[in-house]
Amino acid sequence: MSLTRLTLRDFRNHAATRLEGMRAFNVLVGENGAGKTNVLEAISLLAPGRGLRRAQPVEMAGRTGSGGFAVAADLEDGAVQIGTATDPQTPNRRTVRINGAEGPAARLGEWLSITWLTPAMDRLFAESAGSRRRFLDRLVLAVIPATPAPQPAMKPHCANATACSAKRLNPIRCGLMASRRKWPKVVQRWPHRAPRWYQTSAKCLKPCPNTPSHAPCCTMPVTSR
Repeated sequence: MSLTRLTLRDFRNHAATRLEGMRAFNVLVGENGAGKTNVLEAISLLAPGRGLRRAQPVEMAGRTGSGGFAVAADLEDGAVQIGTATDPQTPNRRTVRINGAEGPAARLGEWLSITWLTPAMDRLFAESAGSRRRFLDRLVLAVIPATPAPQPAMKPHCANATACSAKRLNPIRCGLMASRRKWPKVVQRWPHRAPRWYQTSAKCLKPCPNTPSHAPCCTMPVTSR
């Protein structure tokens, strides 16, 4: 679905900001410190996970506000409304609401497909594999938002199989969260349980040693929804 309106309250340096008409391609222009990246971070909070900067919720609240913040978005001109916020009494607890009802953050992926590639990630394909796997984790959630319970064969590789099932995490995310180093072995041992998209994408994220910039060896197949 298309993001058509974004509203920020006491988020970083945005005391009260509303962006309209966001359905098309958007370019943010402003001086350093104007809050351009803060807008991108706010949008990233409308996807499962900790957001673009992976900051604690208490760090996102504006200094001049009450101690909490709110990020709200209208999809398809108000057909669906999603948002996330913190309360001044519990500044490190971030809640999610979808059409007015509180729900788990994982459900945000059912409405918006969001991923990002920022200048701070310019060495994504040249540094540790952990960063690439986190990036792939976000791509998987964006392209495959459905999160069925983990397969039995995957459960030994979950840090907490019961918690994994309760949160309805799919085997891909479950395996990645449990042990990112063990995940290639999981795919190797149970290749029939790993979606072909993931196997192909994992190979594509490995850097090519023969290229000057250590760029990925192939293009990742991404299916639009």
